[in-house]
Amino acid sequence: MTSAPKAAGRLAAVLALAAALLGGCSFGPPPPDQNGAPPKLPSPSASPSGAQSGDAQAAVEVIAKHLAVPWGLAFLPDGSALVTERDSNRLLKITPASAGPDGAPVSEVLTVPGVANGGEGGLLGIAVSPDYKTNQTVFVYYSTATDNRVATLTLGGASPAPAAPIVTGIPHAAAANGGRIAFGPDGNLYIGTGDAGNGAQAADPKNLAGKVLRVTPDGKPVPDNPGGGPVYASGFHDVQGLTWDANKRLYATDLGGTTWDELNLVQPGKDYGWPGHEGNANDPKYTDPVVTWKPDEAGCAGLGGSASVLVTACLTGTRLYLVQLTEAGGTLGAPQPLLTKKFGRLRTVMSAPDGSVWVTTSNKDGKGTPTPDDDQILRIVPEGSAGSLT
Repeated sequence: MTSAPKAAGRLAAVLALAAALLGGCSFGPPPPDQNGAPPKLPSPSASPSGAQSGDAQAAVEVIAKHLAVPWGLAFLPDGSALVTERDSNRLLKITPASAGPDGAPVSEVLTVPGVANGGEGGLLGIAVSPDYKTNQTVFVYYSTATDNRVATLTLGGASPAPAAPIVTGIPHAAAANGGRIAFGPDGNLYIGTGDAGNGAQAADPKNLAGKVLRVTPDGKPVPDNPGGGPVYASGFHDVQGLTWDANKRLYATDLGGTTWDELNLVQPGKDYGWPGHEGNANDPKYTDPVVTWKPDEAGCAGLGGSASVLVTACLTGTRLYLVQLTEAGGTLGAPQPLLTKKFGRLRTVMSAPDGSVWVTTSNKDGKGTPTPDDDQILRIVPEGSAGSLT
């Protein structure tokens, strides 16, 4: 039996490793609130996650519970979080600075009208405008009866303005709707879409399905996009994760068909093989992924991270993976699992302003086994950030 000092030492060592993997020095002290005082954050419990052999451990707390398929997650400049619920069409706000022993308060900001629910569609991704302090605008990706689309919402008024579509006509089906949106280092909006159950659409350069799109904040194609339209890269099955590394390289997760799930280094004008290939095609016509997983160990959707490490949240595999990057944009060593089978299906991962990492569960999406507390938002605290155990 492992002694308590040894167990504590192992936990501290793993937290130190997680801190290094999750960005090390990039996690600094949290910014002050509007009154100049540090935000009040709940203290994490010392509950290790390492139920599986070879799985890392981490200090985890529940920041919110009793949600309904939280899908998109983004942070406002004041440190509060906005969360979309796929099946309720609600946009929620979580204020960690007001957290108590039972987590942070959750309030409804608005219900987005015109959303068509069912299957994997609904209210999906969210991104906060880089100019939010002046325009109070957020961007949402959602399904309608005829398409998937991206629209803007203006918050902050007595009655929020209705959603204003900026990109429409993204194919919509019961599955493979994509839905992740994020602003890149260039100030443009990147949109991950799915093939909507028709692989031929992913290969069609004129179709918005199975693509990574790149548009300006008003929804127009960025002028230097390949081909001049909104398509930035093609040949994907179902893009549900987007993030960038320290060198401003774009990565995306692609939920595969039946053979391989992928982590891709996305480059303009490249074809990533779907529907002709899953995984490594070894064909100069296609760009191979940097990581592949068997679907039963992955189903990786959300993607976040820091300067040199990516963190992906996996649905079928019920875990996170930490993927360390090389200077050239490849991977160093095998991806490291975390939280395996501890919280069920994991959907979204995002680095918070205070240095912690937030993760959403997706156990009420019709494919999981929800507990009485589901769905939840988890907060993982690496060593050296606010609230750290060590």
